[in-house]
Amino acid sequence: MRVFISIGSNLGDRAANCREAVRRIAGNADMRVVKASSLYETEPWGVADQGAFVNSVVEIETGAEPGELFDFLKKVEAGMGRTSGERWGPRVIDLDIIFYGDLVVDEERLKIPHPSIEERAFVLVPLNEIAPGLIHPVSGKKVSELLSALPGMSGVKKLTDTI
Repeated sequence: MRVFISIGSNLGDRAANCREAVRRIAGNADMRVVKASSLYETEPWGVADQGAFVNSVVEIETGAEPGELFDFLKKVEAGMGRTSGERWGPRVIDLDIIFYGDLVVDEERLKIPHPSIEERAFVLVPLNEIAPGLIHPVSGKKVSELLSALPGMSGVKKLTDTI
């Protein structure tokens, strides 16, 4: 299945944390990293009083079911030192399933497509870089259309061309 994962970090060496997360995802025999966006520095979302994030998006191919993938990503986060804390607060690493094919999941612990994607430049900018024509399975809009509908891109700065 074609899956898109958002990666973010605002503690420690943020870029290195994002790269390590991709390395750990690629190290899973059930997952193959197909594409990775550039790294972007972004203003915090949700809780403004914290350091800037580094974000990217990767496309993977996997046979893992959504719940299995979610559990794996939570293990990667824990293995990298993420602890539970303030919602939308500082974190060593944050891994979110953005899209899982055209599947729609609405469970207490897992929502796909990821909620509020239409409001999040830190997800849409890197996602648009690698999959501008990808269709949101609920809205029916392309990623490029969702991005162009955002009020502005202030606070999103490209850092590197590769993760």
